[in-house]
Amino acid sequence: MRKLLLILLCATVCARAASALLSAEDRKQEVASFEQVWNTVNSSFWDPTFGGLNWRAVHGELLPKIEQATTHEEARAVLEEMIGRLHLTHFEIISSDVSSDLDDLTARRGLGETGIDVRVIGGKALVTSVEDGTPAARASVRPGWEIVRAGDAPAARIIAKAGRAYEHSTLRELILREALTGRMSGPIGSQIEIEFRDGADRPVVKTLDEGRPNGVLSRFGYLPPTYVWIERRMAAPQVGLVRFNMFLDPVNVMRTFGDAVTACLNCRGFVIDLRGNPGGIGAMAMGMAGWFVDKPDERLGTLYMRNGKLNFTINPRPQVFDGPLAVLVDETSASTSEILAGGLKDLGRARIFGSRTAAAALPSAIIMLPNGDGFQYAMADYISEGGKRLEGIGVTPDVEAPWTREALLAGHDTALDAALQWIDTVRPADKPLTGARLLHKQDAQGAGSGLLYANH
Repeated sequence: MRKLLLILLCATVCARAASALLSAEDRKQEVASFEQVWNTVNSSFWDPTFGGLNWRAVHGELLPKIEQATTHEEARAVLEEMIGRLHLTHFEIISSDVSSDLDDLTARRGLGETGIDVRVIGGKALVTSVEDGTPAARASVRPGWEIVRAGDAPAARIIAKAGRAYEHSTLRELILREALTGRMSGPIGSQIEIEFRDGADRPVVKTLDEGRPNGVLSRFGYLPPTYVWIERRMAAPQVGLVRFNMFLDPVNVMRTFGDAVTACLNCRGFVIDLRGNPGGIGAMAMGMAGWFVDKPDERLGTLYMRNGKLNFTINPRPQVFDGPLAVLVDETSASTSEILAGGLKDLGRARIFGSRTAAAALPSAIIMLPNGDGFQYAMADYISEGGKRLEGIGVTPDVEAPWTREALLAGHDTALDAALQWIDTVRPADKPLTGARLLHKQDAQGAGSGLLYANH
């Protein structure tokens, strides 16, 4: 089965002066970039008819414009006009002048971490969580603090530059988080000085060690080595919770995920936290959904590619949890996270809490063009089981519960609090589930032999 990845690769290149006139060699690079963008879309776009758009005619119409461009900005405008004819998200020309803050992910893998997660909320970089036992936790950094500076890089400058580059992209919040966390990373054992504003808006400067990243170093396909972690715990009495940073390292992640559900089959509720999870292997979503869906042949949705389609068909487990299921998402939940959350929502199996997802459900890539800019493009179309295109739209929560600084400073997690409140309404603490649903008895060959019982 084809494995689907959300690949976000940003290369470090040199900035170009805004007003510089193109030399003859520069113009060759602009034309080469035009051809690379056109050919990439022509060979990878899932619909060979381009939705009725004459893609070859677009090439013929715009080629003279790129040949006559006198500045890099004029040439970039031609490229943007070309991909704009598709009227789709996830097709973006990325200016080279933001690459200094979007460091190469390949170089970042294996770097140390401070234990801080961050989101841009109200235009400010705010700490949303501090992992226990990390350098940030030992330094008493608290959720809700504003990050003013990481090393010598002002957070406001990072936000402004990356925000402008992705102003019209649904990936904006995901890229902002990546840029900021990247600035706080460094060689393991080194130190970084970070300036904060605490809950009283007082300046606080902390010198933090770069600790070993959490998780297991995982390798998959052409992706750089990546630390993958998964956490399971009780979010409240008789309410299980599992969260993980990527849909990778399937052996460890799927085993721990299954163990978490199995240990909670008699719980009164379960929570899957997909906030900050940018996706990964699509097939893992089908396996995870099988712990909560009791009917065979149900689907999360369908991925349409140039040479076929892939149905995200769920295979129920012998035992499933059929109590209240909550899924937490935010603007940094993308790709496979959206497929899992959106599919479970469409099937009526889960209630979604948080904020609208990244609307980046498609497998996409970012490549560097000869002119130094980047080009992001999607390679397939995904339609959820409810007939919705997630790309450019995302998964809308049933209950909007976005991050807020006030809640973070007070020690509250708005999305998790809302999910637990809903579970309490459906299954009060004094009325836990009395048993798990056992769907199929497996014979020696793994074949199902019928429904045995459903004890609620």
